[in-house]
Amino acid sequence: MTPGQNEVSRGTGDVMELGIGIGWRPEIAAEVESLGGIDWVEAVAENLCADHLPDSLVRLRERGVTVVPHGVALGLGGADRPDPDRLAGLAARAGLLGAPLVTEHIAFVRAGGPLTASPRLEAGHLLPVPRTRDALDVLCENVRIAQDSLPVPLALENIAALITWPDEELTEGQFLAELVERTGVRLLIDVANLHTNHVNLGQDPAKALDELPVEAIAYVHVAGGVEKNGVWHDTHAHPLSEPVLEVLAELRSRVDPPGVLLERDDAFPPGAELAGELDAIRATLRKAAPSAGPGPDRAAPRKAVPSADRRNALEQVAPSTGQGPDRAAARKADPSADRGPVASPAPRPDQAPASDGSAGAGARTDTSAPVSAGTRDRTAVAQTALLSALVAGTPAPEGFDHRRLRVQSRALAAKRADVVAKVAPELPEILGDGYRAAFLAYAGSRPMSGGYRRDALDFAEHVLIAGGPADPAARRRLTYWWQDRSGARPPRRTTRLVRAARAALVGK
Repeated sequence: MTPGQNEVSRGTGDVMELGIGIGWRPEIAAEVESLGGIDWVEAVAENLCADHLPDSLVRLRERGVTVVPHGVALGLGGADRPDPDRLAGLAARAGLLGAPLVTEHIAFVRAGGPLTASPRLEAGHLLPVPRTRDALDVLCENVRIAQDSLPVPLALENIAALITWPDEELTEGQFLAELVERTGVRLLIDVANLHTNHVNLGQDPAKALDELPVEAIAYVHVAGGVEKNGVWHDTHAHPLSEPVLEVLAELRSRVDPPGVLLERDDAFPPGAELAGELDAIRATLRKAAPSAGPGPDRAAPRKAVPSADRRNALEQVAPSTGQGPDRAAARKADPSADRGPVASPAPRPDQAPASDGSAGAGARTDTSAPVSAGTRDRTAVAQTALLSALVAGTPAPEGFDHRRLRVQSRALAAKRADVVAKVAPELPEILGDGYRAAFLAYAGSRPMSGGYRRDALDFAEHVLIAGGPADPAARRRLTYWWQDRSGARPPRRTTRLVRAARAALVGK
């Protein structure tokens, strides 16, 4: 057995007991290694190389600490089918880590491209998918594609949002319930995101927990945030708050989660503060447990039985799952029946049983027909219109709250500025106090079409073309920085005019 990988029972409904963990980040690698009582860590998949691991993760795995790769760039909720190269990269990282599962998000992160015959747009952020039948059909097919490409089970995370789509047909709990019912995918429930959506969108965390299939939970995220002007910002850079821990307690009162993980992505505190937050998580789990457990930090597992709200939600969505009315009737007679597809997913026709007799890692129960081109086209048009309004200043799609769109748009631009400053720290050093204002002005007219490193190069080119910085020494430094990374000199005036003419033609 690979170091750091506990046995995972596949196809029987058993979920690996992970315990208490923390998000591993390079900035706090030493602190994470020194923390006591850490059973596992989670690492952002895109921050790891596909062929070798940071020394810190190697040492953790040698100690028997499980490492789970957490993807942020697949965009499984997007209109396009998942990118094969991204899936291959995630699979490679799972294999390198000996991970028992991989996780991603229920979100879209890019739009445009061939489906809409428009330029590709990157959000640089996780954006909510509409809770509609079209979007659910697309998501389910994308999840099945991902499951077929990954060597271990997949779990998907609910996200935080500042905006909601108009004319949604399902609640979040119903949406997640049907996703699990149709694909057998596991869930990563972020209680901080449930709290965020409570403050920002008025969604009741308790109602969502009642409706979602808690028996499908692989593990739970807990993170800090801050409220500003009535908007909760899920920053992962602030201490845990009592309201977030209260949502964790709500979840624990329903089910004993296999794992709970503390996330911190910025403004990293000393190790002692991280240890204190982990202690707060343990204390919350103990206090909220319905019965005393066998150990000091974990309560005895309680079999998850769907609530009345959850059963009603499943009965409402059952006709679209292909299971028919008999399945809904069976749920009424036996509430545990609706756990069937999650607890014992049938193997795929194209996948042979594992050598131990269990189902394969990506086992699922959905046998629905492929999503039609029209469904993907409608989803693509809707997502492109929204993302274009957020990052390119186009008119807001009908039905959206314009004020919230402006808040989200500013947040996306601010995040771009912050991330570019991290991946290219020379830029704020060269530009000084003028960096942020210059970048936000650039971002207002230049949507991101690639990754953040490409964005940094494009920003530097933009500043140089505009004749900046004013200080000659700074301008020389910026020019050398750009040339070192792009392999060419900034475009001359003729090239700039040609580019401007092409842009004008595309915009017509």
